[in-house]
Amino acid sequence: MAWMYDIFIGWTKGLSAKESRIAVFEKIRKIPFVVVPELFRSKNNVMDILKKNEGFCISKQYVLAAMFQKLQLDVKYYICSFRWKDLNVEFPVRLKNFAEQVPVTYHFACKVFLNEKWVFVDATWDSELKKVNFPVNEKWDGEKSTRNAVNPIEEFTFDSIAEQDLFFSEKIMQYSFSDKLKLSKFSKMLNTWLGEARHATKQEGL
Repeated sequence: MAWMYDIFIGWTKGLSAKESRIAVFEKIRKIPFVVVPELFRSKNNVMDILKKNEGFCISKQYVLAAMFQKLQLDVKYYICSFRWKDLNVEFPVRLKNFAEQVPVTYHFACKVFLNEKWVFVDATWDSELKKVNFPVNEKWDGEKSTRNAVNPIEEFTFDSIAEQDLFFSEKIMQYSFSDKLKLSKFSKMLNTWLGEARHATKQEGL
């Protein structure tokens, strides 16, 4: 994909291997976190997250992994189950109450092989979300593991996107119709609130 190569070069030209890893991480972390339903499948992720300049953990994972691979790094695909209600985030009351009803869902990140070991890298939350207490990974040294963006319940690692997609598809099929409605409603409420939180942050900076 020529367009992706151009983006990669723009992000890493003239940088060392370590500086390139950090630059890629920071560019992807800065993409605003927004739950975008059409980005739930890998074939849509790499192009659309960069075009839209918005995405969430699964789309950020795909782009991060693709960029690391262009740096000739081995990657693995990480998934964990979690509950939104377990995040220590300053949700508004209505959203916090609704989070109690939302079923277990799934979070995505990367593992990259550096210095003879697998390193966990999570670029999920953008910096503007720090103000409402999201655990933003503001700095990555390009060598050690970052924090996980969520509180994991069960953790899984896959060697390929295909294996991960199959696993995730099977998990989604286990949701009831009611579960899917709750997740959809929560995602919309979350997106609205995140937009309001970012706007308030920008207003305070004026």
